[in-house]
Amino acid sequence: MVARHETHPETGAGPAEFRAAVASMRSAAVRSEVFCEEMPAPQRIAPYSSALSADVTVDDVDLGTGRLILLHDPAGNDAWNGTFRCVAYARAEIDPELISDPMLAAVGWSWLSEALDAHGAAYAEMSGTVTSVSTESFGGMSDEEGTAQIEVRASWTPIAKDEDQPLDVGPHVEAWAELLCTSAGLPPVPEGVTAIPSRRGQRGS
Repeated sequence: MVARHETHPETGAGPAEFRAAVASMRSAAVRSEVFCEEMPAPQRIAPYSSALSADVTVDDVDLGTGRLILLHDPAGNDAWNGTFRCVAYARAEIDPELISDPMLAAVGWSWLSEALDAHGAAYAEMSGTVTSVSTESFGGMSDEEGTAQIEVRASWTPIAKDEDQPLDVGPHVEAWAELLCTSAGLPPVPEGVTAIPSRRGQRGS
């Protein structure tokens, strides 16, 4: 399996450090099962923001969905302990039998931290929640199979590896995409397989 990269139109909004961070978001490479594109970002949380949405699809079946928002406040934010903040959301279908596993939430949370570490994404002040829900049908709908989902909501402060260089958000995007794939039950990309960019609009190909 290989990774792919979605290209996005230039917005040109915000200070130079924010534009550089957004450009690095667009340079991230994600797996071919992940269809990622820009979405409208919330306007009231921070002075500047940019957002991505993604769906994990295999054989035309949607297995997971998520979004990643990059916030920037040039004046800094005490709660963030920095000027940038990543806010992530990931939801995926899981085997209903996993719902009863008492370690499911802790494992789900570890998927994010392990993905960030694996992609070399430096971060601090990480917090969030993991929620798992199951649905069973009764009465006239009793013939429908039960379903289960896991949902991860998290935020963290991305840190530049070099204070003299712009913040590189690409590894954070790639870690979020990996979280989506792991949550959806996709096996890891084999070691040695290089992530390559793909063109937008190949979702149905």
